[in-house]
Amino acid sequence: MTVALKRITRILLGQSGYAAVVQTLLANAFILGLNVGTGILTARLLGPAGRGALAAMILWPQFLSFLLALGLPSALLYNLKRRPGESDTLVGAASVMGAVMGVVAILAGMLLIPLWLRQYPVEVVRFAQFAMLTAPVGLLGLVFNSAMQARDAFTLYNLTRYLPPLLTLFSLVLLAATHHLTPFSSALAYVLAGLPVSVVAAGWAWRQYRPTLRAFAASLRQLLSYSLRSGGIDLLNTLALHLDRALVVGFLDPAAMGLYVVALSLSRVLNVFNTAVITVLFPKASGRPKAEVVALTGHAARISTAATVLAAVALILIGPQVLGLLYTEDFTAATAVFQLLVAEAVLSGTASVLAQAFMALDRPGVVTILQGMGVGLSIPLLVWLVPRYGLEGAGMALLGSALVRFTFVYASFPLVLKVSPPRPWMKRDELSELLQQALQRMRE
Repeated sequence: MTVALKRITRILLGQSGYAAVVQTLLANAFILGLNVGTGILTARLLGPAGRGALAAMILWPQFLSFLLALGLPSALLYNLKRRPGESDTLVGAASVMGAVMGVVAILAGMLLIPLWLRQYPVEVVRFAQFAMLTAPVGLLGLVFNSAMQARDAFTLYNLTRYLPPLLTLFSLVLLAATHHLTPFSSALAYVLAGLPVSVVAAGWAWRQYRPTLRAFAASLRQLLSYSLRSGGIDLLNTLALHLDRALVVGFLDPAAMGLYVVALSLSRVLNVFNTAVITVLFPKASGRPKAEVVALTGHAARISTAATVLAAVALILIGPQVLGLLYTEDFTAATAVFQLLVAEAVLSGTASVLAQAFMALDRPGVVTILQGMGVGLSIPLLVWLVPRYGLEGAGMALLGSALVRFTFVYASFPLVLKVSPPRPWMKRDELSELLQQALQRMRE
């Protein structure tokens, strides 16, 4: 028993690539469980219309913060790996950029939210504007997360990721127990949960890096050199993750929006595998020779795709029962869009893992173009299909966009990198070998 505990502790606290993947996978699973818990609680107690209003209020700080990150997190991580001797000036310059863009996000939200939420009550619009004040905290959190990844501090990195949803769930339970749970009190619990964690992350960054503005201009140029090319990727990834809700919220009433948010949230259970792999793959592959990067990417894609497909089949088969059991029968109307979103999650996840090869080989501009094609297609599809087919139209639009992104990313390996594309599906012998390796590591 003692030996087993030591092995588990070594994995949970280790800094190897294998330990980092396991830590991140477990953290993602925990975060997923917390998000599902908050979603179930708010959906059951607020109903579809209340859940839709809540989504409309808390969407904008994260959406606009990620939208205006402009490649800064990736640029900082890449430069910290390539120039560790300049880490203090790089983190200092990145912190200033994050704070400035956070202020820009606040101003953009204050102006745009009233224009897009015209069909929502005025108090919902006002709260959504108030929530934008947390945007700089979100942007600085992205900066500090990249700093943690650069130091392989995945234990702390994952801690800062799952504490906010844990605090949110605790606050929601407390509000429900005291009969004070409303869309507005729930929204407040969501937007304030990240503040204490951001303070902890800022303290860690200060102790580890001692950020300075010395050589600010030179550090800023280095960050911009990469971010101007990778910023489009971050922008497009943000649009891929949040654009559907940002557009759908303008077309659907609160009740339909509540159905869509629940279906989307449950389908994103599948992202736990891909996110864990991507988080570790990019820093581990950066700076390696092309052949190694492609091999690492292919291996990672096969593992994540196999796990995602197995989970997707199960979700499609039991989707209606899960929606009714977890969220009440009112939400089974979201079954069709849920199944479409599950298929979309499989394609999008595999495409995101494969795209890390271009990021690690200093070709972020290629991924920007490829992602732009897929996301650019999703906008007219959403505008065309959602008004005509409602919830199912949103699912069809996202699935079509995911198919385009996957096709272009896969075809770019021979066209851009001049190598054969890595196979994203796993053979039987590979699966057996993977299981044996996992068991071997547990015995060590």
